[in-house]
Amino acid sequence: MLSPLGFTLLRRLSDGEVHSGEALAAGSGISRARVSQLLQEADAAGLKLERKPGLGYRLRDAPPFLDRSAILAALGRYAPALTIDVADMLDSTSSELSRRAAHGDIHQQMVVAEWQTAGRGRRGRAWTAVLGGSLTFSLGWRFARGAGDLSALPLAVGVALARALEAAGFEGIELKWPNDLIHGEAKVGGILVELSGDALGPSLAIVGVGLNVRLPASIKRGIGQPVTDLATIGGGPVFDRNTLLARLVAAIVDVLDGYADSGFAPLRTAWQRRHAYQGKPVQIVLPDGGTVRGVVVGVDAAGALVIDSAGRRLRFVSGEVSLRRQ
Repeated sequence: MLSPLGFTLLRRLSDGEVHSGEALAAGSGISRARVSQLLQEADAAGLKLERKPGLGYRLRDAPPFLDRSAILAALGRYAPALTIDVADMLDSTSSELSRRAAHGDIHQQMVVAEWQTAGRGRRGRAWTAVLGGSLTFSLGWRFARGAGDLSALPLAVGVALARALEAAGFEGIELKWPNDLIHGEAKVGGILVELSGDALGPSLAIVGVGLNVRLPASIKRGIGQPVTDLATIGGGPVFDRNTLLARLVAAIVDVLDGYADSGFAPLRTAWQRRHAYQGKPVQIVLPDGGTVRGVVVGVDAAGALVIDSAGRRLRFVSGEVSLRRQ
């Protein structure tokens, strides 16, 4: 696991130039031996660190680190309304916002982490992030609507992300009900929305997003499902993550504003057009392990999945069910 001091050294090395051990030590107020020890964390984080005897250290293919000022600049007109914090390392950006919500209003607050140590996906799954190769962030949003009216929020955010990625030149991004972004059969991103509040409103949503930007092959092999990244989809290096993050956030803000007024219904057609399993045979795995087979009809205005099973229309809310291709 990277330490805060280790991050400080890596930020110094993120320019891709050679830095001597003496200079790194002097700039951080530590010994050269400690520098060497800390930079071993770079190898564990999947970064390519070159050690040049007599010269120093250099990060190969050094990823530009996330930078709050750069994100705000790229957000343009969206920036004044948002409070943005960028952290080197957190357990989870959504967990951080949840802690803040216990002490104050987190409406339009966004937390971005360069690396998460305990990122969370749907149904308690872990989310794997890579230093310099992922985007992990969460946004707090207050709604006058009750939580029951926000069940389709993950689908709405999925439309926003897909639109932003398409506009950035990443073709073939599809959505998988209820909260995945996929390319082909491989996952490229995920959405986790956590809701709290009164049944009739107001409600608070914490919208968490994880996106694979550039995953090393070794990391991909260690994940228990097919995954891909934007570098693979785009056929080359991804442009600045700060700019990409700003585009994603701007699209999400637009969708959340619209959802507050009109709900999911106006986005339903856009979502179904991107659904990878639309009109295809699927299997629904129920919480008790049972299964239901059918053909996907689409989603309703509340975001529930509708399938045709032997002539019967069945409706499923996300909950603990799992959707799979037959």
